[in-house]
Amino acid sequence: MSQETSVTWLTREAFDRLTAELEHLSVAGREEIAKKIEIARDEGDLKENGGYHAAKEEQGKIEARIRVLTHLLRHSQVGEAPESHGVVEPGTVVTATIAGDSTKFLIGNREIAGDSDLDVYSEGSPLGTAILGLKIGDSISYRAPNGRDIPVEITGVETYVPR
Repeated sequence: MSQETSVTWLTREAFDRLTAELEHLSVAGREEIAKKIEIARDEGDLKENGGYHAAKEEQGKIEARIRVLTHLLRHSQVGEAPESHGVVEPGTVVTATIAGDSTKFLIGNREIAGDSDLDVYSEGSPLGTAILGLKIGDSISYRAPNGRDIPVEITGVETYVPR
């Protein structure tokens, strides 16, 4: 089965932050959860042991995050945000009127924005797919997951600057 793997653009700061998180989860995170599981297991009957089941669920979440980070970092392109030339592309901050409301967001991976309050839409999302390549002043409609067509007008495109 062939799977198409897309490359994700990341800032150096985002790449370093995610690499540190992956290293922590892979070593200390796994050690901590193994200790919790061992302590809970020593409490006896596993069928009715809430601490054991909670620790196993936490272990599953840690392992899932490790898989996500490993894939993301393996398939990333690290560098500066592309300089905006008024065209929507991954790594640009877009201002658009969507269904009559003006909104500002980043096109790319949610991990790029870190703890910023900037909304992020992936380039593979319905909105992202519809507006990639558009220029300031361009209008289009895209089909939302609920089946409705939503009008979008691009009113600004700028270079992303991490804060």
